[in-house]
Amino acid sequence: TLGAGAGTARAAVALTGDVFDRTGSNTWGSALLIAEFLPIIILGIALGPLVDRLSRRWLMIGSDLVRFAVFCALPFAEAPVTIVALAGVAGIATGFFRPAVYAGLPNLVADEDLPRANSVLQSVENLAWMIGPLVAGILLTVSGPDLPYWINAVTFLVSAALVYGIPGGKLQAAVSRSRGHWTDVREGLAIVLRSRALLTVLVVWNVVLVGNAAVNVAEVALAKVSLDGGDFGFGLLVGATGLGLTVGSLGAARAIERRGVRLTYSAAIGLMALGFGAAAVSPTVWVAAACAAVGAAGNGAALVCNALLVQRGAPDELRGRAFTVIM
Repeated sequence: TLGAGAGTARAAVALTGDVFDRTGSNTWGSALLIAEFLPIIILGIALGPLVDRLSRRWLMIGSDLVRFAVFCALPFAEAPVTIVALAGVAGIATGFFRPAVYAGLPNLVADEDLPRANSVLQSVENLAWMIGPLVAGILLTVSGPDLPYWINAVTFLVSAALVYGIPGGKLQAAVSRSRGHWTDVREGLAIVLRSRALLTVLVVWNVVLVGNAAVNVAEVALAKVSLDGGDFGFGLLVGATGLGLTVGSLGAARAIERRGVRLTYSAAIGLMALGFGAAAVSPTVWVAAACAAVGAAGNGAALVCNALLVQRGAPDELRGRAFTVIM
């Protein structure tokens, strides 16, 4: 996760900065983000059953190899539309990788250890998001986007090799039997709609993600134009977000143990609103980065709550579909 997460974080900064520098347009930045995330939505609706019907281990390995190929191709892409298209392919791979990881985690640890396991896993992923953007910002300033792309390619190859070392049975109790693809799709939707916990995550987190989507589009212009921070300022802002995510996810398990999921979840989302709202009116990129870290701390804690609610609310044979539908 540390390796794949660092590659994904560097990619987010390198791709966004590359497209913005080529076009000077937030519209192209929006198109890039849509290309990265729309495939995940489509997978959640149409292809989610594959996370349960196929080996999660091989899905993760295949996803890493696809992303390896994408970042080998990106240094040769010149037109913005080509970059956006390749980002879409990487988005499809990510749409398989992340649900497989989180669906498999409850099979690796006892239930009483699940909150801390999620906290550790999310913290490692967020640590990667803290380190990756800072490195990418520096590399973009020094060498342009090609070097981050090549480094990301190697990172995903290493990730695939490490996942290969995990026995498949430790990520999946058994491969789910299909009763027909669209019947499997309906079962995934039904488990979400029947479970109060899963339905809560579906509604609450997608409302929150509307706000996050606006932040993702705006942050590059906020850092590079409004606050005159350049590539380093953009990397600093995203890196500060990674720091906040790490701190929030690290503290989430203890907060859940002391206060319960309900209070931790609602407080975390409130902290997001406070932090990102303050970042929007900050006078310098450094102040904005500090405020974004506060908002991201709430984000990190909420992500742990999300994962825990879904993992405990769905059986293993439906858990991959639940994750793809919800997240």
